[in-house]
Amino acid sequence: MLLLLPLDGIRAESIGSSVNIGIQSTKTITIRPFEPLERDIITIYNEVYESLITIDDNYTPQGYLAESWEESNSGKYWTFTLRPDIHFSDGTPVTAYDVVASANYILDKANDENITDHGFYSNLAYFVKNITAKDDRTVVVRTKRPYYGILYEMTFPVVPESQVASDNPMGSGPYVITDFNLDSKTIYLNANENWWKGKPAIRELVVTLYETKQDVITGYEYGQDDIIFTRATAGSQYKTGAKTISTSYRTNQLECLYMNNASSELTLNARRAIRYAIDRTKIINSIYSGLAVQTNFPFYPGTWLYNDSLDSQYSMNLDEARRLLAEDGWEDYDENHFLDRLDSEGKQQNLHLRFYVYEEPDNDVRLETANMIADQLALIGIECKVEAMTMANMKEKLRAGSFDLALVAFSMDVCPDPGFMLMRGNTGNYNRYKSSRMTELCEQYRSQTSQEGFREKAMEIQALFTEDCPFLCLYFRSGSVISRYLYTTRRDIHEYELLRGIETYTP
Repeated sequence: MLLLLPLDGIRAESIGSSVNIGIQSTKTITIRPFEPLERDIITIYNEVYESLITIDDNYTPQGYLAESWEESNSGKYWTFTLRPDIHFSDGTPVTAYDVVASANYILDKANDENITDHGFYSNLAYFVKNITAKDDRTVVVRTKRPYYGILYEMTFPVVPESQVASDNPMGSGPYVITDFNLDSKTIYLNANENWWKGKPAIRELVVTLYETKQDVITGYEYGQDDIIFTRATAGSQYKTGAKTISTSYRTNQLECLYMNNASSELTLNARRAIRYAIDRTKIINSIYSGLAVQTNFPFYPGTWLYNDSLDSQYSMNLDEARRLLAEDGWEDYDENHFLDRLDSEGKQQNLHLRFYVYEEPDNDVRLETANMIADQLALIGIECKVEAMTMANMKEKLRAGSFDLALVAFSMDVCPDPGFMLMRGNTGNYNRYKSSRMTELCEQYRSQTSQEGFREKAMEIQALFTEDCPFLCLYFRSGSVISRYLYTTRRDIHEYELLRGIETYTP
């Protein structure tokens, strides 16, 4: 979600040189930038550690520690040149050898067959065959396949070569973690005097770790914190006004309605009818209190890879939905408000779908969503039996193909690549979607080495997705940043970088 922070009319307090921040965290007991255990702690790490590449407001890769890069040998090699003026917090230069050591630490863990948790950055192993330092300022990456997407994976943190396995290693970012008090559950960050972009005007960040989502909100209400992050729908109660600035941020959690393409009832017409029948705006506003961003595709809306020219084909249209179902022979013969038809043997067949949803441990919004979708499908004569189950049981149903509809969620990788859910036989394609053309397009997408080619294939993938309608992308979940004052002028606030811009903000 791209949101322009309101600059006019804000009457909240002026930011000071020290800021108190509240986040939910129950697992973090050491500072391990390569192995973050929770979402919001990554935001804190990103104020301390920097990467070769950063992702801009349009979700385009831009150089950060790397001032430039080039691909060679048809994309098999990518060479990154570091900026000449970058240093760690103790003043020592950041070198290519530090980048290589950081990457190899991630790759070694990702490829270790003796462990189950391969780390937050483990997808790097799908892209990198090996990485070497040509000299102090030159990093050479040999890829497993020629692919523009490699740039998105170069967003891992860089620490000194000698500290890759250490707790609280040095970083090159605008702040330094000076203390982590486990008793008070507080992390103290002070401005890095050697930061290559200059000294931050906000000199200190004090981060309190809370047990629950409600504790985070309570900390703000009682004035203990100046900024909090929350994905709880309770955060939507805060609106920008005299003493508070509330800004939604996008997450990488994509919610989808999976449809079993192998089901005899779920023809192309039926899948398109379901697409026309679902009112996502009502779901977002009624159940999520506005904390979700509608999307038609497995790409972030409002960014350079999103094909908004196809949006009109996703508008709600109950009459068109009913026409498509009638075209498939469905009618309400027994006048019970649900559709039926006669099979080849003359027996009446009801349009009844098994609809599964997995339970979330701390709320029931997904079950509420499934029930609302079932109510919306009833308006076009489709009867659904909604059943909630554990995540483990849901996975069994999906793998066996024993479902008609399923409400599922995916944590999308930093590299915008939906091939895992679209390519025939791939890991996330539980829909039994079989399209040789789509598989070919995804393979072509994964072989592009230019920005232009990458975008062109993304547009083609979305056009075919619209035509085939294998499943529905519903929305990306969002959260709220609630603060007492403006602390950034960045256009895009997204998960893992919720403090983005605080380091350069001038009160």
